[in-house]
Amino acid sequence: MMKKTLLGMTLAAASVMGAAALQADVKIGFLGGFTGPIESMTPAIHAGAQLAQSHINAQGGLLNGRQFVMPTGDTTCADASAASNAADRMVNTERVTAIVGALCTGATIASANNAAIPAGVVMISPASTAPAVTTLNDNDLVFRTVPSDAFQGQALAHLLISKGIKEVVGTYVNNDYGRGLADQFRRTYTALGGEAVEIVAHEDNRADYRSELGALSAHGVDTLIIFAYADSSGQTVLRQAHESGAFSRYVGVDGMASENLVRAVGARVVEGMIATRPGSPKLPGADIFAAEARKAGFDPSAVFSAQAYDAAFILALAVEKNGSDARQGLSQAVRAVSSAPGEVILPGEWEKAKRLIAAGKDINYEGAAGSHEFDANGDIQGVVVEIAFENGRLVTKGEVKF
Repeated sequence: MMKKTLLGMTLAAASVMGAAALQADVKIGFLGGFTGPIESMTPAIHAGAQLAQSHINAQGGLLNGRQFVMPTGDTTCADASAASNAADRMVNTERVTAIVGALCTGATIASANNAAIPAGVVMISPASTAPAVTTLNDNDLVFRTVPSDAFQGQALAHLLISKGIKEVVGTYVNNDYGRGLADQFRRTYTALGGEAVEIVAHEDNRADYRSELGALSAHGVDTLIIFAYADSSGQTVLRQAHESGAFSRYVGVDGMASENLVRAVGARVVEGMIATRPGSPKLPGADIFAAEARKAGFDPSAVFSAQAYDAAFILALAVEKNGSDARQGLSQAVRAVSSAPGEVILPGEWEKAKRLIAAGKDINYEGAAGSHEFDANGDIQGVVVEIAFENGRLVTKGEVKF
């Protein structure tokens, strides 16, 4: 009798443990540059992903009521070893199903090659813009909800020509991001009749860029373009360029689109500086996201926050479509939930999406930052907007059309 009682207790305990295992959290990780050259931008990007997480959990969670949790890892943005280690922890210790991130291109490439791709883990980056991501041998595992810098570089060139700026000098941070963006800009700008007199590389995290600036200023060109990051070399280059008095106009890119730049160098230095960054098209999802972001307490126009929302929401939809938290088959599910045809799902419409998926219906997510019809390389077409520093604030001026 005692043996039967013990056996019954054992089976009951096993049943409870099995039920708990079935209800385990679904993990989708977030890899970001919480320290390093974009540390002032990362909190808002993370907040965008967290907003998607909160919408999903408030509307029933994933896979029959399981909670969506989001462990984080710091890539530092600039250190490939740190990025690889953070991704390895996500993939092999946290056992995430997928990853939102990374943010900087070098971190995404290192994370993908050294951890995610070997383990079959899908990554969707909301911020890695360099063309090098397009050519990754990734087994269809790496996507991005932000357009390539091949597009942003073209947009910046067209913007300057439209403003009558026909002659520039510039400097770029010597990595995949800076190099790819500067190269695309130079090709397009030259083809449009502009003259990129000289654009030179610089190494990140140095205290002094006066030699590079001295060589550029010798050309007598008044417009300086800075392809760099606001929290590292970008602010130092800008400060020292202003101190030199050699330039009267400054131009930046998305890596410089941070109000922390104002705090670092002063409103007077950045006043009138223009830049480009990926933006959101005029779709219903953009307005929905903006309202929800304000309720959540962060700026909906913060660079890459809308793209992070979409990355997290798409991955969650793909898990639901896949029917489990398994890694296998997730990339096909990403394409299925984000592409036409199918009933449109807008940001926040998680209950509707779950109901349609359960009924075997096709869905098409139309997001906060775009439609996200991924091409064969996991890239999207997107929107680039002009921004300007005015009275110590970043102001969006409108879409760059070309």
